[in-house]
Amino acid sequence: MIDVIFLLLVFFMLAARFGAEDSLPLRTASTTGGSYSGPPRLIDVGPQELRLNGRVVLATDLVAALAPLTLSPTDAIVLRPEQGAPLQALLRVMDDLRAAGFVTLVLVE
Repeated sequence: MIDVIFLLLVFFMLAARFGAEDSLPLRTASTTGGSYSGPPRLIDVGPQELRLNGRVVLATDLVAALAPLTLSPTDAIVLRPEQGAPLQALLRVMDDLRAAGFVTLVLVE
């Protein structure tokens, strides 16, 4: 009888959710979206480097490089991960941009 209780205890311990799952609020680019006007703000996240509008930029200089291209923190910034780019690199860029106050991040393929 104690074996059954022990197995049930182990089962419920393993099946329980120990914490709330984190979620990432993202907008994905849609093909039916509205028109876009303004300077381009495309960040390519590569395996080794970041590129802003095709120019290599250091992660520490990314926010400063975006400043002349944005009028307000709600301006859309497009993120495009490249083949082989680690997910952690993309998340780090998103965290840096959100910490700088940018709230509209769009993820494209």
